Amino acid sequence: MAYATLFQPLEMGNETFKNRVFMAPLTRLRAIEPGDMPNILAAEYYAQRAGAGLIITEATQVSLQAKGYAGAPGLHDENQVTAWKVITDAVHAKGGKIVVQLWHTGLVSHKSVQPDGKAPISASDVKVGVRTSLRDALGQAIRVDSTTPRPASLEEIKQVIADFAQATKYAKEAGFDGVEIHGAHGYLIHEFWAEHTNKRDDNYGGSRENRARLMLEVIDACVDAWDKDHIGIRISPLGTFNNVEVGYNEEEATWLVEQINKRGLMYLHLSEPDWAGGTPYSTEFRQKMRQAFDNTIIAAGGYTPEKAESLIEAGYIDAVAFGRDYIANPDLAERIEKGVALNKQHPETFYGGDRKGYTDYLFMSK
Repeated sequence: MAYATLFQPLEMGNETFKNRVFMAPLTRLRAIEPGDMPNILAAEYYAQRAGAGLIITEATQVSLQAKGYAGAPGLHDENQVTAWKVITDAVHAKGGKIVVQLWHTGLVSHKSVQPDGKAPISASDVKVGVRTSLRDALGQAIRVDSTTPRPASLEEIKQVIADFAQATKYAKEAGFDGVEIHGAHGYLIHEFWAEHTNKRDDNYGGSRENRARLMLEVIDACVDAWDKDHIGIRISPLGTFNNVEVGYNEEEATWLVEQINKRGLMYLHLSEPDWAGGTPYSTEFRQKMRQAFDNTIIAAGGYTPEKAESLIEAGYIDAVAFGRDYIANPDLAERIEKGVALNKQHPETFYGGDRKGYTDYLFMSK
């Protein structure tokens, strides 16, 4: 099958992207500790995948407090900026474009990786029974129960917003082509939006306007730190992620996207729920999303090239971010375009480790 639409250039923000096969943000937990520095292999890893229309990096914490996983990188000091600059230069040298996904993990964290060993912050002190990944004494990844969170103070909320803005400035300094705010998957911004985890009675809780306040203030701060043409956001408005229950409320989700749309962002990245066992988007909901957001819509969540081509042609979305297929196939876009079979994935090497399962997947034969 030919995928002509997938390989049309895409105007987004003030840039042109060579195709619509994007690389989704993929947590790999290979950063160097202490320091949360992306390791030197990351430059090779991302440069190998420069055939994507856009690379969205692994989730990257905006502060020490934002950390939830051992081995995730940061972007909150100058040493990290220097390390990321090596990566962006490597991608650009191969003709690729790359944005950094910025996150605060919120309740998906453990006191052992928090400053002063404090409990992680969330909207409220709701325990959802989620786990996170740490490292043992030998540096091996281990799964542990997250620490019950504490409600963020108003001062801490103000600091979170400032941290996203500073990380955006660092992203520009590091040579990224933009930033993606992680507002999805049960992490901090999503925890404030979800009634399940937000039991606050102040200006950040209760009504949908209040629950959306943190997300929208973070967006505004990031836009002020760079500009709207270099800021995107990822949301997962329907379903359950990291045990944070949102439900299937199309009306609230549409309202939220309408508020995001007022900011004129480069793109909206929708993480669809069916990859995690949730209810697939209806055609009617896709129409609502298209009507609510004026600029580029990126979709992700277990897509095949056929599904991607079909929904782009229908006008519901503009690009698709492929995840695990990009782990196992550094030349995924080229394979799709030429109809070449994909490599077998090795899930046991997805998280942590070294070159194996990271930079050693084979390219297709020329």
